[in-house]
Order: sequence, then structure tokens, then C-alpha cells
Amino acid sequence: MAGTGVPALQDDGLIRMSKGGNEKKMVSCRAGIPMPAADADAAAPRDRKHLRRLERIFPQIPGPLFFVTCCVSRRRRVLAETRVARILVDAWAAAPDTYGWQVGRYVVMPNHVHFFTGPCRDDAESLSHFVGRWKRWTAREIRNRVVSGFAWQIEFFDHLLRSSESYGAKWEYVRNNPVRAGLVQAAEEWPFQGELSVVQW
Repeated sequence: MAGTGVPALQDDGLIRMSKGGNEKKMVSCRAGIPMPAADADAAAPRDRKHLRRLERIFPQIPGPLFFVTCCVSRRRRVLAETRVARILVDAWAAAPDTYGWQVGRYVVMPNHVHFFTGPCRDDAESLSHFVGRWKRWTAREIRNRVVSGFAWQIEFFDHLLRSSESYGAKWEYVRNNPVRAGLVQAAEEWPFQGELSVVQW
């Protein structure tokens, strides 16, 4: 069942998302272990001057489902800014075609991001290659367009959700990070969060 599409990046900085769908491939990644980014050239996502709506309807992710965290080098607080967030979301939106991975819910914090992701094609890259190449492309775009000297930490952290774990419950915990950090009074007030693909878990 597809989700309902809503504006992705409004002019007021509010990030929302779109759609839902289908297909799977197991990947050989060790859940819960920090993994170094792949040293590979990233294929750049399709250039979009104005991302008002996500035009593609993404299928649902049946599994496996990973929870991924990427941190900014030296913990610089530069991500919670509309232009930077637009770059991150644009790259996630292109990930199904570019890497064979889809992103479900995500939260962009000032110095790190959390997102849920799963493979959507039989020829999907490994998780480490997908995230490593996503980091390379977004770092280059952020440096060139917004923040001079921007870089991600070399490693990222991933956790494979088990069948006994609740995606919804984990999301509720993650989306309340801005509240725990004292950035907003309620999770709904944080503008840098959204959902790209509807995940049935």
C-alpha cells in the first residue's frame, strides 16, 4: 500500500516526504558495527533546482531494515539548515536509482543524521558502499554550496532491526532527539525530519 505524498522541502524549511513499496535483497553487513565509508566515486543524483515535491512514488521496504547514524567531523553543528538539509534529502531521494537503497524515516540533527534504510533492488550495493558513496557526494555538495571545509566522520554506525523490534517505537525515540537536546518543546516542531519511503515492518 503506497503512502500519501506530501511536500518534501517547503520554503519555510519544513521537511516532509512521500510514498511506499516492494522488493528485497539480503546484504552482507554486520549490524551494530561501525563501518568505514567506501573509497569510491559517487554517482551524483539527478540535479533538481526546486524540490517542492518528490515526483517518484517509492515502493515499500519489506526488509532487511537498518538504522544508520552518520556524524559530522569534529561535531560541527552545520546540518540543521535548510540548504544543507535539501542536499541530504535530494541524495536520499536519488538513492533507489543510484545505489539500490531506499530511505524511510529520518531526522537531521545539527551535527549528525539518523535514518532507516533497506535495499530495494536485486543488484543493490552493500550498505557500506551505499552510505560511503552517499557521504562522499553530500560532503562535496555541502562544501561547494554551503559550508566550506565540511566533512563527515570516516565511520558510520548501523543497526539491523530484528523481527522482535518495533520500527515505530524506535522511530518515536529517534524523532524525540531534538526534544531531549533542548532544540524544541515537541518533536513535531523540529523541521528537519521526514519520511521518503513507507516501511512495513
